[in-house]
Amino acid sequence: MKMSEGISAKQRYGARKTPRVPFRRTLTVPALALITAFLLPAPAAQALECYEEDFRRTTYSVCKVDLRLDDLRLWHHGPDGVPYYNLGAIADAMAEKGGALSFGMNAGMYHEDRAPVGLLRIEGKSTGRLITRAGPGNFGLLPNGVFCWGSGRGAVIESRTFARKKPRCRFATQSGPMLVIGGKLHPKFGPNSTSRYVRNGVGVVRGGRYAVFAMSRSRVNFHNFASFFRDRLKTPNALYLDGNVSRLYAPSIGRTDRGGRFGPIVGVALAKPPPIPVPKPERERSVPSSSNDRHRH
Repeated sequence: MKMSEGISAKQRYGARKTPRVPFRRTLTVPALALITAFLLPAPAAQALECYEEDFRRTTYSVCKVDLRLDDLRLWHHGPDGVPYYNLGAIADAMAEKGGALSFGMNAGMYHEDRAPVGLLRIEGKSTGRLITRAGPGNFGLLPNGVFCWGSGRGAVIESRTFARKKPRCRFATQSGPMLVIGGKLHPKFGPNSTSRYVRNGVGVVRGGRYAVFAMSRSRVNFHNFASFFRDRLKTPNALYLDGNVSRLYAPSIGRTDRGGRFGPIVGVALAKPPPIPVPKPERERSVPSSSNDRHRH
């Protein structure tokens, strides 16, 4: 429609009145929870890696633990003083607290009452004593050693060196014999040995940042077992933990050995993540509109 010259639309129809509507900024509770989940720091992720690998016609289960990121612990007995005995008991104890056992393995030799044969240190408190003399059985086949860790670093140390240097360890377990010492196999290991068992042990790599645990899936002699640590896992030092009674808990590769009756146990604990708080919704507030919010003609 064509307007008459000299008369504006405002003059003809009158000024258009638009009520000022306040702009409300409100968020629903689910939206607040979603935003909070992104803003809050997430629980520490685990770097634990478990896998299986073949070496000289034997399959090994391997778990690589990042000592900076993974919570590697030692257990022996509960608050009542009774030994845990097996990995199933540790897994159940973790589950009762809302956590989980991501990896577990028997961690050293023990007496009939399941007390450790040598040194065992848990959260800086030592039980048992460091044994540096030769003796019967695999434990006394010198050199034996200590797996020690804390503050994001670990080491496998020959027992007499451990006694001399007295390193600080949050956790430590003594066992024997050493599998690899300074890149060399234990001198008593022969390639044609007929002593074959399912065996488990531990070594360290990358300057002690990573602890690498391995268990054979079938019977193997000491020479081949130690060679796996040296030649495939590339551990300059490695320690035998035990044989015949060896057990592994690693759900990520389908291993959940719950049975057995042994002494020290090593494992990675996954604690219950902290709950994400959901903030209460704020009361609706009116925010005055800016000059850009006003309707223009």
